[in-house]
Amino acid sequence: MKTNMSKTDRLIRTIVAIGVALLIYFNVVSGIFAYILLAVAGIFVLTSLVNFCPLYRLLGINTCRIPKKE
Repeated sequence: MKTNMSKTDRLIRTIVAIGVALLIYFNVVSGIFAYILLAVAGIFVLTSLVNFCPLYRLLGINTCRIPKKE
């Protein structure tokens, strides 16, 4: 797997996942919507840990900085 996520992208995904976890913990959201958000948050954490997003690959997105060739 080739890395296709920048540090900023990883940080944003992690913050969103923590926010979702807090919303579920404090019962702001519940029911099926909470389970869907929890699954999305889990995917965000997993992709942040491995620095690779399969959806980005399918869409041709790469948020990593490409080093300049001199």
